[in-house]
Amino acid sequence: MEIMFVVVIIGVLAGIAVQNLSKRAEWSRREATKANMKAIDTALSAYEMKVGDYPSTEQGLEALVKCPSDVEKEDWGDSSYLKDVPKDAWGQKFVYKYPGEHNVDEYDLFSKGRDRKEGTEDDIVNWKKDSEKE
Repeated sequence: MEIMFVVVIIGVLAGIAVQNLSKRAEWSRREATKANMKAIDTALSAYEMKVGDYPSTEQGLEALVKCPSDVEKEDWGDSSYLKDVPKDAWGQKFVYKYPGEHNVDEYDLFSKGRDRKEGTEDDIVNWKKDSEKE
């Protein structure tokens, strides 16, 4: 009977630990996605300063890796702005739109989040202040 009681207690404690770890893992994924978005944001700013405008939606974020065919190579620069386009922590491509629907003078950049569906509450977006995002 005592062994059964100990096994039940260990099971309850293990369940609590697993639940806490899964919450922490989700937080880590969100933070990693935000860090990747910051890297893209920095590259987009550099691109805009050099070329004079942000890449179009059609050119996409690939314009940060390889000079688009409709941009002069001398305007684009000597090297890429990113080695490759990062993905979010769930392995999905970021959604980029320029001109933005939410940031009308700039661009919209977002991850669809864990559920991989656009427009849901787990999206990580660049048009809300940090206090509004969570």
